[in-house]
Amino acid sequence: MDSETVVHNGGCHCRNVRWRVRAPTNVVAWDCNCSDCFMRANTHFIVPAERFELLGDSKQFLTTYTFGTHTAKHTFCKVCGITSFYFPRSNPDGVAVTFRCVDPGTLTHVEIKHFDGRNWESSYNQSRIASLSNVQNQPTEGPK
Repeated sequence: MDSETVVHNGGCHCRNVRWRVRAPTNVVAWDCNCSDCFMRANTHFIVPAERFELLGDSKQFLTTYTFGTHTAKHTFCKVCGITSFYFPRSNPDGVAVTFRCVDPGTLTHVEIKHFDGRNWESSYNQSRIASLSNVQNQPTEGPK
């Protein structure tokens, strides 16, 4: 992982939902096989919530889906249906950013790791994914 972070911009397909996130140029993205992520083929990296900013009037174009424990808040665009980010069960204090929804040019490397969402509890404990939304475990901030 990089020791510095940069600003990444991104959003949904129709561009009604736009955001910016401060994260490294090299990220670890999680390919989850829970019932929701598997069906959407969502692969995401996790950042502390304070490093994520929803832009403009994006909020009016979002809707949220929950199931099971209702801890995860699966947000998606009301217009195009794309989940460009959501609030994961593993990191309710963080944001899961769909790496394919980051605008081209700022991500230089994406390492894909598997998260066994069908065996959530054991994967959660083994992966140490919970630490990823803690700002103290994140790289230092680079130029803005």
